[in-house]
Amino acid sequence: MAAQITAAMIKELRDRTGIGMGKCKEALEEAHGDMELAISNLRKAGMATAVKKEGRATNEGLIGTSEANSTLAIVEVNAETDFVVKNDRFKEFVDSIAKEVAATKPASLEAFLQQKYSKDSSLTIDQYRATVVQTIGENIQIRRVLAVAKVPNKSFGLYSHLGGKIVTLVEITGSSDEEPLAKDIAMHVAAAAPEYLSSDKVPAEVLSQEKEIAKSQIKGKPENIVEKIVEGKIKAFYDANCLVCQKYIRDDALTITDLVNQRAKEKGKSLSVTSFLRWSVGQ
Repeated sequence: MAAQITAAMIKELRDRTGIGMGKCKEALEEAHGDMELAISNLRKAGMATAVKKEGRATNEGLIGTSEANSTLAIVEVNAETDFVVKNDRFKEFVDSIAKEVAATKPASLEAFLQQKYSKDSSLTIDQYRATVVQTIGENIQIRRVLAVAKVPNKSFGLYSHLGGKIVTLVEITGSSDEEPLAKDIAMHVAAAAPEYLSSDKVPAEVLSQEKEIAKSQIKGKPENIVEKIVEGKIKAFYDANCLVCQKYIRDDALTITDLVNQRAKEKGKSLSVTSFLRWSVGQ
């Protein structure tokens, strides 16, 4: 009697092969639940190299970017070795994946992997990835993708650092003409690595922990003194960890807020940094 195909079986096959969940389900159904037969059939179907290599760790990689008329795309693709990451074929793959994301604006990585590849509709994106695995001979995984819509009255600055090992994006609200400023701040984000946008974005539990740490460092002092010292330490925490509070790396006489306000005054507009991201390979 054929085994019932369960979600756990599909996940196991996915874990052992790295192939998409839909394909794993089909392979198990065709093999009547026989795991080893399903793997054998997948190999016979031309995915042998990919199947054998999918379990290897992918600790290296690149973060690629692309820009369409209305969308910015950021993708991270991982490989096993830095040698492959420097390979032109791998770089072409990262570039093509970023362009696909910019063009199609997928809702999630899972949805993206199952959609058709624009240059060969007989393949899904995940199957296209598997062909690259076979060509290069090393495990390659698309780790994460992001599509950001460009909208009126906002400016976006995209910055790639260390040849794609770190990519940052900054959004400024108040004008669609401030890309240079947004990019300058994105460069700052790459170097300064802020954790939060502003003090009000710091989670309550993090703030509470910082206060407890500060208090433990100054035991034995009068309560009013303790509160002032804790307040100073929390401000120092904000200055170090919140983007808009940080000293600008190109001019430490200015905070990022000062920099943006200075530009706003010059242009006669209200400008503010409303979001940022900082991706690093393997983060």
